Amino acid sequence: MLRLAGCVAGIYSCFLTWGYYQEKVSTTPYGEDAQKFKFFIILNLAQSLCAATVAFLYLTLQGKHLSRPSKSLTFKYLQVALIGVIASPFSYAALKHIDYPTMILTKSCKLVPVMLMNILLYRRKFPTYKYICVALVTIGVSGFMLFAPIDDHKGKKGAATSSLYGLLLVAINLTLDGVTNSTQDQIFHAYKVTGQQMMCFMNFIMSAYMTLWLLNPFNPELSQALTFCQTHPAIIKDIAMFSICGALGQCFIFYTLEHYGSLSLVTVTVTRKLFTILLSVVAYGHQLTLQQWSMVAVVFSGIGLEAYVKRSEKLQKMASASLATTTTKMEKVIQDSPTGAITTTTTTTTTTRQRTTIVAPKN
Repeated sequence: MLRLAGCVAGIYSCFLTWGYYQEKVSTTPYGEDAQKFKFFIILNLAQSLCAATVAFLYLTLQGKHLSRPSKSLTFKYLQVALIGVIASPFSYAALKHIDYPTMILTKSCKLVPVMLMNILLYRRKFPTYKYICVALVTIGVSGFMLFAPIDDHKGKKGAATSSLYGLLLVAINLTLDGVTNSTQDQIFHAYKVTGQQMMCFMNFIMSAYMTLWLLNPFNPELSQALTFCQTHPAIIKDIAMFSICGALGQCFIFYTLEHYGSLSLVTVTVTRKLFTILLSVVAYGHQLTLQQWSMVAVVFSGIGLEAYVKRSEKLQKMASASLATTTTKMEKVIQDSPTGAITTTTTTTTTTRQRTTIVAPKN
């Protein structure tokens, strides 16, 4: 439990800061000319390079070697990295049509695509309570959008069309994320790699993909981004903070994913999103109606149910494992008793204590 608590604390602290800088870089105008940074491939490349470096340093400090993956594992890394590269731009594009709190709350529906992709791709089944959690999250997000205040400049129809398009972009991002998370689960179970090994290889391959895209002679994004950084140097610090916090957060993400699985990870990261919404509202002055706050409560009640049941199941499994271990030890003591010994075992059910009495043989 202490290890899981450390993972939660690390994810919260790193990604709350990361979310603050993500919104700042994505939506805040820079300089006297009030220009916004629109080069999100550059932003993702900076974070991927930083994450790959942090993972490599972590493995080096731990005295672990970054062994060359097999051909089948390399193919899996190439596959999951490509999906990750494709998924991220949809999230940033959605910010042009919906505000940051709406995007964060919508991404809380990540439970839906993770479960869906596990069912479709890997034929996994889930208990009933998980479907109840998904239903609560979906209802909450839908209500949050329904009760959003109307933009007077766009009008009701224009605002609705823009918001629906933004939600479509987020839905595509979530679906691709679901494929990524379920594939990562499958890699952990099939190849027994560590979280930091996957983090290093994935981010390195993602960096290679994005570098090839940026070096395309028909793509002016790299030169335009460098020009923007020269004319607005304040953004360099924000990009650096965004990348460092994201890289450190990924260490906790992959560690949690390795030891607790993608659904447990999603529960932790989704609850973190509530605090990201609160931070965004306070820091950037977003306004939410009372009905929207009630829908936020519906979303996180579903997530809370998921976390509660998961914890109960884990405690039950730990109790069963402890009882099985004790029974095995008792059987070993009985088998190792002297030849001809009469062995009797007394079990006290109410206190779960066991007593073994060995009676010496008569001469």
